[in-house]
Amino acid sequence: MTIRFDIDSLHAAYAAGATLADMIETVHARIEAADDPGIFIHLAGRADMLAQAQQLGPFDPVAKPLWGVPFAVKDNIDVAGMPTTAACAEYAYMPEKDATVVARLKAAGALVVGKTNLDQFATGLVGVRTPYPIPRNAIDASLVPGGSSSGSAVATARGIVSFALGTDTAGSGRIPAGLNNIVGLKPTVGALSAAGVVPACRTLDCISVFALTVDDAYAVFAVAAAKDPADAYSRTVKVPALAVRPPVLSVGVPARADLKFFDDAAMEAGFEAALATLEALGCRLVEIPFGDFYATANLLYEGAWVAERYAAIRDFMDANESALHPVTRTIIGGARGLSAADAFKGLYALQAYKAKLASVIGSVDLFCVPTAPTHYALEAVLADPITTNSRLGTYTNFVNLLDMCGIAVPTGTRGDGLPMSVTLLAMAGKDWLTSALARDIHAASGLTLGATGWTQSGSVLPGNIAQDQTIDLVVVGAHLSGMPLNGQLRDLGAQFSRVTKTIPAYRLYALAGQSVPKPGLVRVSRDGMRIDVEVWRLAPDAFGRFVAAIPPPLGVGTIELEDGSAAKGFLVETAGLTDASDISDYGGWRSFVGRDQERANLLPT
Repeated sequence: MTIRFDIDSLHAAYAAGATLADMIETVHARIEAADDPGIFIHLAGRADMLAQAQQLGPFDPVAKPLWGVPFAVKDNIDVAGMPTTAACAEYAYMPEKDATVVARLKAAGALVVGKTNLDQFATGLVGVRTPYPIPRNAIDASLVPGGSSSGSAVATARGIVSFALGTDTAGSGRIPAGLNNIVGLKPTVGALSAAGVVPACRTLDCISVFALTVDDAYAVFAVAAAKDPADAYSRTVKVPALAVRPPVLSVGVPARADLKFFDDAAMEAGFEAALATLEALGCRLVEIPFGDFYATANLLYEGAWVAERYAAIRDFMDANESALHPVTRTIIGGARGLSAADAFKGLYALQAYKAKLASVIGSVDLFCVPTAPTHYALEAVLADPITTNSRLGTYTNFVNLLDMCGIAVPTGTRGDGLPMSVTLLAMAGKDWLTSALARDIHAASGLTLGATGWTQSGSVLPGNIAQDQTIDLVVVGAHLSGMPLNGQLRDLGAQFSRVTKTIPAYRLYALAGQSVPKPGLVRVSRDGMRIDVEVWRLAPDAFGRFVAAIPPPLGVGTIELEDGSAAKGFLVETAGLTDASDISDYGGWRSFVGRDQERANLLPT
């Protein structure tokens, strides 16, 4: 039986009669077909997986949203009954309980297939710093698989599992995704508990999710996210349902002069094509000087955070230094020459960059960068392991330092046939926004999933399903996405719902005497038109604060929409129409302000 392992397809197969035994046989058949001894360090046998499956009960994807879904776990994350090695056999121990995130995923019905290979002690972005066989890149075996979460990415790309857990301190949840044509969700630091994880840098580490689709990655994130008393760095991050994104977003991209591809013309062309896709999706690109981002990235392997890696394994390393991979030993061992003063110097430098870049990060909705600046062959990395690794982290090393979330998503195929990927980044807590745009980018690519050959399913998001206790607000002018006052909605925690139109019973006017140009919507008894609007959702207290701040001549009334619903929204008092211009023929405010010459002629003064 052929079974696709993206979650919707797998659950559809179960509903159609496939059994957990069928899934388990499929997992092991794909492991055998891959013929890659570098993917797994420890593998659950068929009997072990059947024992896990027997605890699930009848098929119930509502009570257990990951029912019967196979997943792999990077071998620096604890799974009860399976050794944790961090890719160092001498370090191995047998955990008595699951890492918090693993326990949450199991409780949601997911089944552990095994522990995957990694750059030893999660130190590296290449995927070759392991004493075990090197996992083979799922797309082109001559290339590095990317690290440190190499085995997890390859297992996902080959369709052996539905998803896999990695960790990400400097890019280890994004680089392997980009090099293997899959999705890599690096959540806000602290959103997923790091309890039960062998630390690299405790202050920066986060568990990441590899999946074939954005929907699957976000579904896993939603299950796993929770504040955990067992992790002092854990925090509460809101995880709203993945819904449609605002139609207009400002996207920061590295200034052209600051882009780095290290003479890889194909990657440069691929990134240009990805930016064209963003523009086609309605995004407004904003070039951002990137020198300070690169300077922040350089801090990661200078002082404080190298010392933190040493602190994580100091006792073991001092007693067993010969057990470490030579490159890992060189990098972490460099911390022995550092002082506490060096660590504080790094912390002060980071704080300065955070303060300097806060307004830059807040000036756009999100950022888009290449996931990796180039692809590297195995031979090139083995010949120069430090320089090549450093270059792979060009667009990843600064992210956790600046408390940003991110998601790597495939965008197409380069001219030479290799995978192209970008990473969307945003300030902490905006995982939902980066994922929503990533979903559209992936769909626009038309790519098959990983190395499986499976086509994208094209499922539709439930964008019109109201969230509990939220109030729909219809906006028609300066509060539309991408417009000057939209930030007022975002500051109140508003979530975009949908684009729609009014029923044909309204006229739209450009109002006179406004400090920020804005329109007024009026309901009429005759000659009405359909007017473009957006619907946003606000919590009741936020809705009340927003309405209380609306200045005259605007007010809030009930607006009827062409989808049959009605919601509160902006209307204008008739007294406010003095000297206003009727712009109803434009069909909406966005169309009106987009006509620069006509706008200059028609806007009232």
